[in-house]
Amino acid sequence: MLIELIGYLGSALVVFSMLMTSIVKLRVVNTVGCVIFTAYALVIGSYPTALMNLCLIGINVFQLFRLFRDQKQYDLIDTNLGDGYVSYFLEKNSADIRAWFPDFSAQGLQAELVFLACCDNNPAGVFIAKRGSAPDEAEILLDYAAPAYRDTSVGRFLYAQLKQRGLRTLVFKMNASQHVDYMTKMGYRKDGDDYVLKM
Repeated sequence: MLIELIGYLGSALVVFSMLMTSIVKLRVVNTVGCVIFTAYALVIGSYPTALMNLCLIGINVFQLFRLFRDQKQYDLIDTNLGDGYVSYFLEKNSADIRAWFPDFSAQGLQAELVFLACCDNNPAGVFIAKRGSAPDEAEILLDYAAPAYRDTSVGRFLYAQLKQRGLRTLVFKMNASQHVDYMTKMGYRKDGDDYVLKM
């Protein structure tokens, strides 16, 4: 019975990994599932299954190595909400944006700061903010990365660029409970109901 449970656990992790939007998390969880399932296959004597999972482990490790070795090269486009490409990007990712930022709406939005981050000519993320109470402060209205770029690299690039443009404080006031892990990784601190980053 225990051996069967181990097999089910490995299978569940492999299936669960396919639901992840982050490529890194997908590879890591899939590798763990494959390791467990390989052990199960060896115990029950299913050597073809064990061999297949060993191959998957090798592929995952290789792809993870490539992901961490290759430094993504980003470009930042200083744009505005009237830009057709920004509108297209927001519309194309509207369902995902609503899931992460339920309070965000592009309708009637007033924003002085709009940046589109691109990686290898592909849009990776969008940053929309309005000026804060101080000249070096901005209130974030949207800080969104496309699923393939959710390893914080686009955020670190973007924030470095914002700092070069004179911003020193970023304030996030919207409800985005799913975004808290990202903000914590980026160095935001809770300040009442807001999250504040001092750069």
